[in-house]
Amino acid sequence: MKFSLRLNNDHPVKTYVTLAQQAEAGGFDQFWVSDDLFLRSAPVILSAVAVATERLEVGTCIVNPYTLNPAEMAMMAATLDELSEGRFNLGLAAGAGDFMEWIGVGHRLPRTTTVETVQVIKKLMAGERAAFDGKALQWTDEAYLRFKPKRSVPIYIGAMSPKMLQDIGQYADGGLPLLFPPEHYANVMPHVEAGAKEAGRSMENIDVAACIWVSISDDRQAAEDVLREKIAYYGHAMSPTILEQLGLTHADFEDIDRAVMQENDIEKGKALVTEPMLKIGIYGTAQDVIGRVEKLVEMGAHHISFGPPLGPDVEAAIEALSQEVLPYFK
Repeated sequence: MKFSLRLNNDHPVKTYVTLAQQAEAGGFDQFWVSDDLFLRSAPVILSAVAVATERLEVGTCIVNPYTLNPAEMAMMAATLDELSEGRFNLGLAAGAGDFMEWIGVGHRLPRTTTVETVQVIKKLMAGERAAFDGKALQWTDEAYLRFKPKRSVPIYIGAMSPKMLQDIGQYADGGLPLLFPPEHYANVMPHVEAGAKEAGRSMENIDVAACIWVSISDDRQAAEDVLREKIAYYGHAMSPTILEQLGLTHADFEDIDRAVMQENDIEKGKALVTEPMLKIGIYGTAQDVIGRVEKLVEMGAHHISFGPPLGPDVEAAIEALSQEVLPYFK
């Protein structure tokens, strides 16, 4: 089994160093940080983490080819891999269209652009010229790295839609599918496997991280409250496919969205979150978490990725995961 942590890029840089060292000591294998717009820079955060750790793999979760050109993405990935002595993973995806609207950046051909980005970066990492005449990317023969990468950095695709999940199996070294609810894993994997089969690849060579939301605390009510807040903010933006798994529709989130976005009343929004909505993630004590994660393992998951909210106290959450959850499965 492999275990990883995912964190948003909204903490001070020194906080990530502390958390990463704690995660490394606690037996985690990977440490991922998001790169959402207008928050702290994930490459800078991960540089600090790489210097302060020895074994822990680090990665972006995720960068996109619209706000970061694939050429710069490859430069960053190869440089961070050099700094970390071969411990960097490049997590990328198409990104969120509404974020692009904030800054007037187009979001044309998201799936095609993501796949072509993977293809050109793999060429660059192999030390090749990445001349490319695609639907989204048009590069000349002068597109090549002017230094030798330490290795071909593993590329993970962040995906939710069936076609993008298939692209994980067809093109990537790993996948970061968001599982809302966690049991959605059973619906995700057939798409990844179909892509691998089409490309003639073995699933043994593709690291699919079961990315779940976890809020863990000895205070079960406090853990639930943290998850409620996350759902109140983001539930309305989830895809119909995800909501269908829970027996919900976007209409179920209209009152919550109104309370949070228009009335600016997060407490009201949290109070409107229902029990079926809470199944989007996992909350409670270590034993609660173990019970839900066991189902993923029974489905065949080999990599569990714990992501925010994590809990009312992130350091305490990592401690609980390290001391109680990871040993149970290892």
